[in-house]
Amino acid sequence: MEGVMMRNNNRYAVAVRKPDKKIEVDIQDCSSSDIMNKIKKIPFVRGIFNFIDSLVVGMKSLSFSAQFFEEEDEAQGNDESDKNEKTWIEKTFKDKAEGIVMAFTVIIAVVLALLLFCGLPFVLAEVIRSYLTDNYFIVATIEGIIRIVIFIAYVVLISFMEDIKRVFMYHGAEHKCINCIENGLELNVENVRKSSKQHKRCGTSFLLIVMVISIIFLMFINVEHRLLRLLLRLAVIPIIAGVSYEFIKLAGNSDNFFINALSKPGMWLQNLTTKEPDDDMIEVAIVSVEAVFDWKKYLKENSNMSEDSGNLNCSGAEK
Repeated sequence: MEGVMMRNNNRYAVAVRKPDKKIEVDIQDCSSSDIMNKIKKIPFVRGIFNFIDSLVVGMKSLSFSAQFFEEEDEAQGNDESDKNEKTWIEKTFKDKAEGIVMAFTVIIAVVLALLLFCGLPFVLAEVIRSYLTDNYFIVATIEGIIRIVIFIAYVVLISFMEDIKRVFMYHGAEHKCINCIENGLELNVENVRKSSKQHKRCGTSFLLIVMVISIIFLMFINVEHRLLRLLLRLAVIPIIAGVSYEFIKLAGNSDNFFINALSKPGMWLQNLTTKEPDDDMIEVAIVSVEAVFDWKKYLKENSNMSEDSGNLNCSGAEK
């Protein structure tokens, strides 16, 4: 909430604009074991683990940013029931309370996402299979298109929420900061403001690529039993995520015309999930970048985009 998370290799920083307008920064190490680091270097496999890792870091960032606004509500006496609920959780689980709440939140989020973006398209595709055509390639394509339409409709609907609008503005500030650095400009509010709010390594592009690639994969899952078809769809999600990660990684480090053309739909979709930020939001994003990345050293050593800057990633404003 009201914040930006930036990650560079095994360190990430969350900068949050608190209710008193001051910026609070939390810097954390997210290094893995030697075995896990080796796994994360294996093509197609690394995407699965990096996706899970990003989910965990994202939830931790959310928890950090939310605490400032929970404290404000409690100070104003606006949320006594929530206060009592948190007290019960803390009394019951003590030091493990935060981890349990986070795990429960992740589980609920994953289940709802699967129901909305996997279950609902599957059910609608089965209706089409029953009444219109049983051609599996056609049905799989239609199912994929339904999934994309649901995703776009979901983003459009939540964009009308005032809090989500601010999340998207912070998301735009993240992209602008990264583009500012990668374009060789000094990281300040003026330069960030005139930088692009679109970026090829964005999570929005990743999600769209996942949905497109899923159409191809699902064309080859041709079994008669309906429940088995659904279970196989869920089983291949990690594989699809791994393939999609490789494309996003390639696109982020390539200026190839063909790769750029394939990246365009994701860039266009970012117009829904990124908005122009105000200067206060840009300041938060700059603080987050500077906490984990020495952009001044980078600009001195590199005149063009390097592999080091390619390691600097945003993950969307946490809400």
